[in-house]
Amino acid sequence: MAATPVDTGRRVLYGIEDVPPGGQAFVFGLQHVLTMFGATVSVPLILRGALGMDDAQTGVLVTAVLLASGIATLLQATIGSRLPIIQGVSFSFLAAFFAVSTQYKQAEAMQYIAGAILLGSLVEMAVGWGGLVGLLRKFVTPVVIGPVIMLIGLALFAVGAPQAGLHWPMAILIIVLIFLFSQVWSRHSRLLRMFPILLAVVASWLVALVLTLAGVFPAGHPASANLASVGAAPWFKWSTDSILLPWGLPKFHLGFFFAVLAGYLASMIESFGDYHAVAAMSRAPAPTSRQLDRGIGTEGLGCCFTGLLGGFASTSYSENIALIGITSVASRRVVIIAGSILIVVALVSKLGVLIATIPAPVVGGLYCALFGLIAAVGIQQVAKVDLQSDRNLMIVGFILFMGLSLPAYISGAPPFKIDGAARMREVFGTALGNIVNALAGTGMAVAAILGLVLDNLIPGTARERGVYELAGPDAGDAR
Repeated sequence: MAATPVDTGRRVLYGIEDVPPGGQAFVFGLQHVLTMFGATVSVPLILRGALGMDDAQTGVLVTAVLLASGIATLLQATIGSRLPIIQGVSFSFLAAFFAVSTQYKQAEAMQYIAGAILLGSLVEMAVGWGGLVGLLRKFVTPVVIGPVIMLIGLALFAVGAPQAGLHWPMAILIIVLIFLFSQVWSRHSRLLRMFPILLAVVASWLVALVLTLAGVFPAGHPASANLASVGAAPWFKWSTDSILLPWGLPKFHLGFFFAVLAGYLASMIESFGDYHAVAAMSRAPAPTSRQLDRGIGTEGLGCCFTGLLGGFASTSYSENIALIGITSVASRRVVIIAGSILIVVALVSKLGVLIATIPAPVVGGLYCALFGLIAAVGIQQVAKVDLQSDRNLMIVGFILFMGLSLPAYISGAPPFKIDGAARMREVFGTALGNIVNALAGTGMAVAAILGLVLDNLIPGTARERGVYELAGPDAGDAR
């Protein structure tokens, strides 16, 4: 039986525990899949060259990634944080996987990657289910969590305009449609309010398809939507005996483990911010310590499945948090359906290939419209603190700037003349240097670490720091 929609005065159509009607719930779930599909598939495509994979091996890898993402999403929504948050491939691990590719290729490289992911997943499960994440919660205030969430959104700039710029007219089309559907016409249409992203994607894809069939977008054009690949694809990608460990038994290497562990540390910090961001988008209370612990522990379990299925490590997806803000649909049941769709898409090849025909500029335009909303939620969190306080302005400004500037140094970006990552490894040694490099190269991690230290060492009242839920009648002067 469908639950009654949440009062729209609270700016959500369906709350976390509400259950939309079956047909609506399916389409809501499909919107989530469309939103995360491009980023999830892009990681295997980025790594295929470095790993020396042919088309058939790349297909196995993409299928493994989608299947693992679906399973991890189901776990997170049922036994994990129980927040409406999608799980997908994490970009935090790219550096580690590239490191593996310098020594091994194809199946052997994936065996070492699987071994490192499995070992790292045990660490993440221990950190989460051991209660370490929840212990940090009492030290985290909006002074810290606001900039972290802002950087989650701002860190995604590299996949926005650069991808949309492959063909600006198509990118601008979907951006305009998203704003019209979600912010203008949705005031008069419940359908547009519920499905603005799906309708904008479908409309843009149909335009691209028509222009492709008309010869305006020839084969190989960035905005081309070629259906030939759908007809050539088999219905089912895998046989049942190749789903588990498709690359063979895992192999283990201590150096690769430490490299991947750095990715785990960065992704855990990002997920900590994601849990708060999705709760804010859903108009739900801030995550409890138990929710945080269960969420991180379950992410480790999801990564364990990823290693066994032959994919890459997964984490919470910021992209889909923005979708909740646009659609006002925060139902956990919808996310469970999205996870189920991912599993079906992974096993039925034609469905995955069909979704993959959405042109890259359309996906880039989608990102441009959505990702800034995450940063705006971070601003909303910062607004809870006393912004007349010089203390707060100094801390927020510093950690936000360093969250942008230090990763630029680590990446060796101008105006720095040395490779920051190489320098870190030189100073700290290879294993420890990889961990320091991964953390310092991740804006969310930089802001979280510096914020935790400064906000808890520099004196400030509970009310000044925005900790109203901890403040009693006389808490205004609490330190």
